[in-house]
Amino acid sequence: MNLTRPNLALTLALLLSLGAPAALHAQDRPSPRPEDEAKESAPVFGLAGPYLAARMAAAESDYRAAARYFAQAVAHDPGDAYLADSALVAFCSAGEIERGVKFAARMEERGDSTELSRLVRSADLVHQGDWDALLERTDPEKSTRPHRKDRDLMVGMIRAWALMGAGRASDAMVLLEEIAKTPDVAPMVNYHLALARALVGDYERAATLLEGRVTGAHVLGFMARAEILAQLERRDEAIALLDNLPGLEAEPQLLALRDALKAGEPVAFDVVRTPADGVAQVFLTFATALASNPNPEPLSLIHARLASWLSPEMTEARLMTAQLLQEHQQFDLAEEEYETLRRKGQMRPVAELARIDALSQADRHDEAEKAALSLTAAYPELPQAWIALGDLLRQQQKFSQAVPAYDKALTLLADAPDQARWFPLYARGIALERAGQFDRAEKDLLAAIEIRPDQASLLNYLGYSWIDRGENLDRALELIRRAVELSPDDGYILDSLAWAYFRLGRYDEAVAPMEKAIGTMAADPLVNDHLGDIYWMNGRKREAETQWKRALSLNPDSNDDVDPERIRAKLERGLDAVLAEEGDEASLAVRQAGAGDNPRALD
Repeated sequence: MNLTRPNLALTLALLLSLGAPAALHAQDRPSPRPEDEAKESAPVFGLAGPYLAARMAAAESDYRAAARYFAQAVAHDPGDAYLADSALVAFCSAGEIERGVKFAARMEERGDSTELSRLVRSADLVHQGDWDALLERTDPEKSTRPHRKDRDLMVGMIRAWALMGAGRASDAMVLLEEIAKTPDVAPMVNYHLALARALVGDYERAATLLEGRVTGAHVLGFMARAEILAQLERRDEAIALLDNLPGLEAEPQLLALRDALKAGEPVAFDVVRTPADGVAQVFLTFATALASNPNPEPLSLIHARLASWLSPEMTEARLMTAQLLQEHQQFDLAEEEYETLRRKGQMRPVAELARIDALSQADRHDEAEKAALSLTAAYPELPQAWIALGDLLRQQQKFSQAVPAYDKALTLLADAPDQARWFPLYARGIALERAGQFDRAEKDLLAAIEIRPDQASLLNYLGYSWIDRGENLDRALELIRRAVELSPDDGYILDSLAWAYFRLGRYDEAVAPMEKAIGTMAADPLVNDHLGDIYWMNGRKREAETQWKRALSLNPDSNDDVDPERIRAKLERGLDAVLAEEGDEASLAVRQAGAGDNPRALD
């Protein structure tokens, strides 16, 4: 768990608020109403502390802390629409939907409604099954807001499902057909039209709609199409559809459906069971669209949260929520979602792989390793599971243990396209090299380069390994130069180029790339140490000593590739004396400085 982020917000609150100890326990007491919080905290809290703490927490995507502090800020200034909307964003992002529903209702009562509060209120009406009220709210004739394409589209689709809920299926179909006339949204809308038709038993037209190449081209869409074909006694087509899907082995829901179809077992249409499920799919549709943007919209998480709230059994919505939380570095919140999926028996390999990655990024390596071992046991024929296990072991420097995991993955990928093999070859090459088996490592790295000749870190790793060993020096330098061309601002690769020149005795050529590397990695003790050595070899001894001193000031003990005692020896006696003591000047200089391990190529 990263404790730094919540502590930043907490520190601001402590510095800027009176009675700060109460903030430490705000999450432990019930506080559903801002008015109640005002009664409790007004005598001891000012506005500035909670507000600034909330802003900091929001910037760090610490949604629970942001919700707590924004609620306190709103308690002191209930009329501030910005504070109220920010609090609602935090509530929904943190998964506190029930609290957000109450808050949105009070915002509307005060005349402070926002686009988000209206959306949350609509979701609440779906949750209650109050379709008449939702139709009143989504009536375009009564809207006073200016038209906006994305908002009108979403409201229209929600309204169509509300018509279904109110028993007006024909009107719902007419509305969806009208919306689908816009070409760029037709596939999305036709998918929902197909679901609506299937829900009322019109499987023929539902199947026709899903025949479009991009209509429903996702897990739920393929499941819906197969289930609809089954209702039409077209099981062979449904089986063929599923059998031809790439990655089918990683989708237990689709596998189970295919097996049921092959066994002649009854198959129901249950991708949507109620109109509320349909609205949940609308939210999921928009969450997916927003998340796919180059700069993902914060609303994508809120839409995914609302979808999960309305349809708790919808695996895809909960999985998307977990993945978005993971992208925002909220690993503990993501783990809650993954754990819920596991408890419900809905965990899929793709979700488990994402969970393993989240645990690893949260430095919960033991849990991540156990999860990876469980995944390989449950899905022994899934190469991605073995790759994930190998990566975890390698990242923990268990290199010899990582190799068999990659061996298994590559065996399973023997007949796969080359592009599926380059990464495990690269990763196994690193594990073998670090485990002292360079002959095998070299073969893997060369094989990976043959597949991906423009992968900068891969070229850098093999090139530097050769330089370190004094082998294939000309080709090694060629590989590293190519890596720099591909990634000219990568400090680690620039460091490799400089050290290649250093190893070859071309000390003057080493200066420029190392100085550029230090410009991007000024706080790296190893790079500062390297620059000191290069300066020394170029006769710039005072500058060299400055770099070594800086390297010692950067907590070198925390870096396995830096030898503080060697740096102190260089400061006391000079690099020439240290190299003379070590014997083989060039190669020992590289090895003792730690560059020979080259751990930077792959995280």
